[in-house]
Amino acid sequence: MLNDQELLRYSRQILLQHVDIDGQLRLKQSRVLIVGLGGLGAPVALYLAAAGVGELHLADFDTVDLTNLQRQIIHDTDSVGLSKVDSAIRRLTAINPEIQLIAHRTALDDDSLAAAVSAVDVVLDCSDNFSTREAVNAACVAARKPLVSGAAIRLEGQLSVFDPRRAESPCYHCLYGHGSEAELTCSEAGVLGPLVGLVGSLQALEALKLLVGFGEPLVGRLLLIDALGSRFRELRVKRDPGCSVCGGRHA
Repeated sequence: MLNDQELLRYSRQILLQHVDIDGQLRLKQSRVLIVGLGGLGAPVALYLAAAGVGELHLADFDTVDLTNLQRQIIHDTDSVGLSKVDSAIRRLTAINPEIQLIAHRTALDDDSLAAAVSAVDVVLDCSDNFSTREAVNAACVAARKPLVSGAAIRLEGQLSVFDPRRAESPCYHCLYGHGSEAELTCSEAGVLGPLVGLVGSLQALEALKLLVGFGEPLVGRLLLIDALGSRFRELRVKRDPGCSVCGGRHA
């Protein structure tokens, strides 16, 4: 049930026929894992906490650096030197003390990542490196948990949803293969703050759609964002039956 304070707090989204009381209750009962509390994870965590997702699992082994503050809006100057998880918990608690926050302050290995993914309903990959994205994807495929994946660098962003519960859904590996360990990071190539804010906000939106069960998630579609020209483009992505990660998956 929702108490009077919750009915008031979430009243504007409860007014939406796609959410209503039942949808808000589903959010209250939902559990979400956010991997990475940087430029993407910041708006994801803020919006999901504000929306009333009942349990947020926050995973990041890094500490807040002054260079983070240009785009990682969940942190502030007083947080420099603190664990990103602790900094985020402080901010999210101030925004919504009604939700539960579960901390993962150390790097997740195969076993702990598998356990963290299995404990939630939806996973959001807000990391900034290929090896982490591959590991998160493999864990989501194994546990049959939907994954909302976002990325941004320079003035380009991309977003997709991979849902192993759906037979036709590709996984991250279907799309990117083995990737490149030589990929650039934001610390090398740069990134504009509002772009990661945009991608992260869209990730939060996709997560809410999955949790409540409305709209059409970005399954089998890759959204490409060109911030320089303010253009959006969509590509269709098919599942690879020979994929080494999800190819043997049964519907």
